[in-house]
Amino acid sequence: MTQEPSFFEAVGGHDTFVRLVDVFYDGVAGDPVLRPMYPEEDLGPAKERLTMFLEQYWGGPGTYSAQRGHPRLRMRHVPFKVNPDARDRWLAHMRTAVDSLGLAPIHESQLWDYLERAAFSMINTFED
Repeated sequence: MTQEPSFFEAVGGHDTFVRLVDVFYDGVAGDPVLRPMYPEEDLGPAKERLTMFLEQYWGGPGTYSAQRGHPRLRMRHVPFKVNPDARDRWLAHMRTAVDSLGLAPIHESQLWDYLERAAFSMINTFED
């Protein structure tokens, strides 16, 4: 019996997630609200972390957990003010990135559903 490919494999693997994250961070780099949430001068380390996380989540290599442990997304975002404006900006940049991939509609829908739910769950304040 043949096994269905993982989402990771079905959408093109590592190269697809690198493209997604590169386009996303192109938007973040110029965003006055989101950019300060990335303390490193170079966004390279953040890109690498997000790529590893998304790859692992979608059935790719477990490099993220091997290097960083459990994702603990909410805990890792506590130091930053993630309000609805930040969420909406994050989603706008991610929408551009997802659209740039040209995924099959079923894959685009699955990915976007997860990203939306994740973004909403990261809100930790309603202050401006």
